[in-house]
Amino acid sequence: MAIIAKEGAVTMKHSLELALIGNCQVGALIDRQAEIVWYCLPRFDGDPVFCSLLKEHEPGSGFGYCSIELMDQVGCEQYYLTNSAVLVTRMTDCRGGVLEVVDFAPRFRQYGRMFTPMMLIRQIRRVQGTPRIVLRVRPARDYGTEQGDYTYGSNHVRYISNDMVLRLSTDASITTILQELPFLLEDELNLIFGPDETIQESVSELARRFKNETLSYWQDWVRDLGVPFEWQSEVIRAAITLKLNTFDDTGAIVAALTTSIPEAPDSGRNWDYRYCWLRDAYFVVNALNRLGTTHTMERYLRYLVNVVAGSEGGRLQPVYGIDGRTLLLEREVATLPGYRGMGPVRVGNLAYEQVQHDVYGSAILAVTHVFFDQRLMQRGDAALFHRLEPLGETAVQVHDQPDAGLWELRGMKRVHTFSSVMCWAACDRLSKIAVQLGLAERGAYWASQAQRIHESICSRAWNPEKKAFTAAFEGETLDASLLLLHDVGFLAADDPRFASTVAAIERELRHGDYIFRYVEKDDFGAPENAFIVCTYWYIYALVALGRGEEARRLFDNLLSRHNRHGLMAEHIDVASGEQWGNFVQTYSMVGLVNAAIRLSKRWDSAF
Repeated sequence: MAIIAKEGAVTMKHSLELALIGNCQVGALIDRQAEIVWYCLPRFDGDPVFCSLLKEHEPGSGFGYCSIELMDQVGCEQYYLTNSAVLVTRMTDCRGGVLEVVDFAPRFRQYGRMFTPMMLIRQIRRVQGTPRIVLRVRPARDYGTEQGDYTYGSNHVRYISNDMVLRLSTDASITTILQELPFLLEDELNLIFGPDETIQESVSELARRFKNETLSYWQDWVRDLGVPFEWQSEVIRAAITLKLNTFDDTGAIVAALTTSIPEAPDSGRNWDYRYCWLRDAYFVVNALNRLGTTHTMERYLRYLVNVVAGSEGGRLQPVYGIDGRTLLLEREVATLPGYRGMGPVRVGNLAYEQVQHDVYGSAILAVTHVFFDQRLMQRGDAALFHRLEPLGETAVQVHDQPDAGLWELRGMKRVHTFSSVMCWAACDRLSKIAVQLGLAERGAYWASQAQRIHESICSRAWNPEKKAFTAAFEGETLDASLLLLHDVGFLAADDPRFASTVAAIERELRHGDYIFRYVEKDDFGAPENAFIVCTYWYIYALVALGRGEEARRLFDNLLSRHNRHGLMAEHIDVASGEQWGNFVQTYSMVGLVNAAIRLSKRWDSAF
């Protein structure tokens, strides 16, 4: 958060130089000054009790945040503890006083199961000198409508928000917190935000123990990753971030932890991403599986199988709630002005009503792992295969029908080529699964369906004048998703149509070192910023075409655009390099992982 002058007053100006902490039950975003700017309860899609990311304030005013203000501060640095989701912010004042703030959400094994409480812990420690601080704890309720009521005792404050209570247990003076009085930090203080339950042990001992256990958990988890030789720290941070976007309780994976950060300034492209898109989730589990972590995939597949079981007639929505609910009614929230005041702020997402045919391929590609990955304890069988077949039949029926496409166009429908390609992928993978299970007749049936769809796409989506597959059947415009034609197995890398399509995308969608998803006008006009994952898809394509040096240069450029913690949002301004869109975006972090794996030197040839 930058401090800028505005008509004689001091105003806070947010950026996406944020850090993410969490435990797969809750997640929080923390700015460079250790202010908690986003924290939803009781889970990712809940009410943001700290919401200053979308409701800026002047120093010491407003509500909807938690800050630790060092008087006469002159310096600040921030970093994660090695291979963990434990964040450290170190502040320095003009007299040489130094303090450290350690932020984390507990996650570790306890009593034979994973312990992920609705809890966030802040440890504040004097390092040297006599730092003088002010603690401001100002939770909001009902999406920033008002401050919650509170009651307090000798060692806690209960913040009451509708039917939920957030309890702050602390060894700091309750008076200094409630009255926001400056005081000298003499040693160490702890703030534990959690459910309305009494902590039976010393607050300081519990905070210290939970930190050590959480740090150990993350470092053990990272130790089991199969990372590439190059860019190890970047891949590790991306993997931890992807893990933090998973909701352990059901296995769902959210696209991002935020809502309504615009894709470009004042664009109106403000959406709520705190839900599970089957497409995004497939890319996440595929990336984590490549790194050797299978637990996230196993949990997600249970979520997906339950979604499939609840579908009617083999029809799937593109997006579901993290609890599997189907209705994600969308509304605008007037009580939150929005990121930098750029509303509207939306809760819910009408994409659940859209027809997006690529979802059938996304679902079946994700489930395909359980039939082939021998590391998994619960393997796919004939019963599961037959449960997937209705999805394949739907893919056959809709592969040449109009839809909103993966870019979720709200005002137009057409037969999107990528959607058709993913319908082909659904049938292709069903054929391979059937062969794996020894179901030769079903394998032949699905192979014939895949071949029929393949021929349809090649006939109707290929534009001989552009020498490229176009965004839609009989179309003239291009779409960056077609950079994945090789990645999903639709075309071989040496197929001249693949190289020609990549070349056409380079001519029309490349702006500097970035690829736009498309350039034609949609419901909100022409896109202003580049969709980050599209440039990663371009890197995949370059590697497949043997253009590795170009790909490495573009990859290095993207890495330089990450924030100080190696995190990325959804979009990027190609001129300034500034990030826009919901944060942290799983698509972007998946792109990093997959690009690094493709580009890195092999371990056995690196020395």
